[in-house]
Amino acid sequence: MRVLVLGGTGSIGASVVRALLSRRYEVFGLARSDSAADRLSFQGAQPVRGDIRWPDEWTNVAKSVDAVIQVAADFTADAGAVDRNLTSALLGRLGARARSPPQAYIYTGGCWLYGNTADRVATEESALDAPAEWAWSVEHLRLVLGASKVRGIVIHPAMVYERDGGVLAQFRADLSALGRVRIFGHENVHWPLVHRADIGELYVLALERAPPGASYNGATVDAITVGSLARAMARGAGVESAPLVRPVEEAVVEFGEWARGYAIDQRMSGAKARRELGWAPAHTNPIADIS
Repeated sequence: MRVLVLGGTGSIGASVVRALLSRRYEVFGLARSDSAADRLSFQGAQPVRGDIRWPDEWTNVAKSVDAVIQVAADFTADAGAVDRNLTSALLGRLGARARSPPQAYIYTGGCWLYGNTADRVATEESALDAPAEWAWSVEHLRLVLGASKVRGIVIHPAMVYERDGGVLAQFRADLSALGRVRIFGHENVHWPLVHRADIGELYVLALERAPPGASYNGATVDAITVGSLARAMARGAGVESAPLVRPVEEAVVEFGEWARGYAIDQRMSGAKARRELGWAPAHTNPIADIS
């Protein structure tokens, strides 16, 4: 099977590429720079030069593959328009002619689209309540799920981590620069978590087994407080210091409006993916992984 991955050099995308290659898929990866192309080639994928902002220049490639996995994201002010243009172009290319089986299109949503769940645990049946900054994604994923000529699938990754990467990369940077980990909002904000390696496996299982119109939450741990993660990171670095709690507006100024998501208090279950796809995450103790 030939698979095109958009965002294949990112935290999630590189794991998806690795999982696909381990199963002998022929993998193509969109690359907007020479360095991205080199990284994809080093992994064993075939680079396709292009930028998600200009899909008309490269989406003809989508006609020749069996599936497209979109994990690329734009974090600029016009992210919604960029994603809408990209999604529309891909749906047009993938649905251009009838195929049996139909081509698959896996779109990436995210845990933040459930909004603040407080004590509720979000499942795939829960209503989406996305912050204003990400509301456009809800419309787009519904287009994918409702596409008639494409096997549309949506994955909602939890907060993706590895020991020093993913959502913990900023923790590590803070420890190096400040000697403490910054937390935006308060310590008791809950994050659902998934290890980078495990989320890659979920995408491949969804490609192989998910029916059209299906959504899956990629969460290994339903919820863990950000304060406990910050303290574990500090201990692992040999620093016994409490986190530095900062207002959310500081994150917005530094990173952009999307960073308000760091202060969303939520819980999310990945039980459906385990039950229906046979997903068996290997990393189930993030505190141990960090420490």
